[in-house]
Amino acid sequence: MVIKNVSLETVCGITSTLPQNTRIEVAFAGKSNVGKSSLINALMNRKALARTSGQPGKTQTINYYNINNEMYFVDLPGYGYAKVPEKTKEQWGKMIERYLQRSKMLRGIFLLVDIRHAPSANDKMMYDWIRCHNENPVIIATKLDKIKRSQIQKQVKGIREGLAVQPGTEIIPFSAETKQGRDEIYALLDQYLALEAQTTELL
Repeated sequence: MVIKNVSLETVCGITSTLPQNTRIEVAFAGKSNVGKSSLINALMNRKALARTSGQPGKTQTINYYNINNEMYFVDLPGYGYAKVPEKTKEQWGKMIERYLQRSKMLRGIFLLVDIRHAPSANDKMMYDWIRCHNENPVIIATKLDKIKRSQIQKQVKGIREGLAVQPGTEIIPFSAETKQGRDEIYALLDQYLALEAQTTELL
């Protein structure tokens, strides 16, 4: 995939109506400070279109990025940040659930976890939540550049076991610094587009 044109097209808050898009959507979920904005920026070849922050919990909206007028990257609110009030956490949870239930164009979900650590209770809850909505997320193990190469397989195994992922679930180690893993994600995006084109032809 070659990304040439990107724009932040729609921002949805807690009370916003979700857009009825006609292009496919790929959603990005992950706890606060896992590197979600950095991943999205790396995929879009932009330094700061998706806002990164030293303050976890800053993404409080659902952000739709138009990619090549072919698909949308949907940036979901980060979860699990302790300093956010419980009421706010609950509202974010409702936003994410509403999106998973109502989006008619969702074709894939990337769930981000930090490769340096075992999955948290929040990570496990989000994985199970996504599975309950009949989706099987691709796991992106972020911050790959923070560990030694010899540790990768051990950490990936720990994520697979910690989340109790479904057999065949893809786990892609990724570094926003070196861009390792980006080509594998691009390949998946191409697959989503190709499958949608085939489905459209059959209708």
